[in-house]
Amino acid sequence: MEKWKNNLFYSPKTELMMDWDGMDLDSAYMDSMREKIEKALRYMERVDAGDIINVDEGRMVGHYWLRNPDIAPAAEAKEIRDCLSKIKSFVSDVHSGKILSGTGKVFKNVIVAGIGGSSLGPVFVDKALTTPEDKMKLYFLDNTDPDGMDKVFAAVESELDQTLTVVISKSGGTIETRNCMEEAKSFYESHGLSFPKFAAVITGEGSKLYNIAKSEGWLEFFPMWDWVGGRTSVMSAVGLLPLGLKGIDIDAFLRGAADCDMLNRSHNVTENPAAVMALSWYKCSGGVGGETMVVLPYKDSLDLFAKYLQQLTMESLGKEFDLDGNKVNQGLAVLGNKGTSDQHSYVQQLVAGPMNVFVVFVQVLKDRAGASGIVGEDSTSGDYLNAFMLGTKKALESHGKHTMTLTVPEVTAYHVGQLIAVFERAVGIYASLININAYHQPAVEFGKKAAGGLIQVKNASLEALRAGGDALTAEELAARIGAESEDVFRLMLHSASNCPDISMELSENIADSRFFAK
Repeated sequence: MEKWKNNLFYSPKTELMMDWDGMDLDSAYMDSMREKIEKALRYMERVDAGDIINVDEGRMVGHYWLRNPDIAPAAEAKEIRDCLSKIKSFVSDVHSGKILSGTGKVFKNVIVAGIGGSSLGPVFVDKALTTPEDKMKLYFLDNTDPDGMDKVFAAVESELDQTLTVVISKSGGTIETRNCMEEAKSFYESHGLSFPKFAAVITGEGSKLYNIAKSEGWLEFFPMWDWVGGRTSVMSAVGLLPLGLKGIDIDAFLRGAADCDMLNRSHNVTENPAAVMALSWYKCSGGVGGETMVVLPYKDSLDLFAKYLQQLTMESLGKEFDLDGNKVNQGLAVLGNKGTSDQHSYVQQLVAGPMNVFVVFVQVLKDRAGASGIVGEDSTSGDYLNAFMLGTKKALESHGKHTMTLTVPEVTAYHVGQLIAVFERAVGIYASLININAYHQPAVEFGKKAAGGLIQVKNASLEALRAGGDALTAEELAARIGAESEDVFRLMLHSASNCPDISMELSENIADSRFFAK
């Protein structure tokens, strides 16, 4: 039998295919990793069983339960089933007009306000599964960028009284989400609409956001649990509510992930796509990180997949310390494009550049809903797309680069669920192989704390300018308030562009410019 046939996995039930022939996972390597991978698979069984896996925070890790409550502890299983039932009832009532907007109209649009894990999954699946038959259109407020918010508000303004807003924050205190919520609230109110009559919330029960929604009488509350991390929350209410409102078959989405999870629990490694993927990552990185995984889906509808995987992979695996407290600075960088746009952008470097990348192709067999016509050389556009993918794969391998290909028959809710599930499980297995905690993200808090301190510096700087009449350089202003001059300069540069009463006298050296209150 030819070698490539031994490195090809196919599941008739799920129709998922994986080709890892380009990863050079020879028998010697697989034998050398047997003990490590078995330990990792047993670790994942502990995850499924509800052990305290996120030891830093004393939490279970239960996102696999979301698509199969039967394996969850009894209390969590009931919560999952109750939440799913509540989502389906709310979605049905919105679609049927049983739940109407504050002006008595049927909802047509949904604004989803959330950031990071509360946004990236729903945004990806929304783009992947958009059809002309969608029941509602989704818009996303996923950054504290005023211009970006204004574009969303402009898009829904003519139908604002038929637009539902779903605010998502697990902690209930995420600053970016709070800002989006306050901006949305002001926009509704500026049009004479009472925001609570157009709003639903997804958050932890008892959070600050939960209490606001409850006291103001928002339309509905959906729970977010501490045993589901943001980057793995797309199959909780975070994703299921907006995607259900859009009209996506959320049962098929969950079933695809659950069926793939069953494959990913096999201790027969070559029958376990996630285990093979994790072993491939380990082979490419030597188990010490620093490599770049390039994800190339050859389908327009999947072009946000790499962006979604950036958070899933990099937030999970980018760690300073391992489980034993050793400083390891682990990580696996992710970037991606879509085929064949990749061939007209950075494939040149992937093929001919440094040996620090490996490529995961995502192939979709079905080209379009109908038949395709011939465009040239007795071939369709889809034939060319497939040939370009295979050609890129051959070019990479001929230059010593590792490749893997995931193949699904078409882009459906079921198969998108599968694609998410295989990477989720691979992340968990790989984290065990390299002895890190994939389920916390302490470094994320560093930037948040720094931002909070800089807001205080900005406020103190403005107060000092408004209290006096002097035009001050950043150095002079920093000395008055006890701050760093570079921080003050950057903050006042922004304030001078946005605060009507703050101006800047431009100096020859812009760093010596003076700021003053009018």
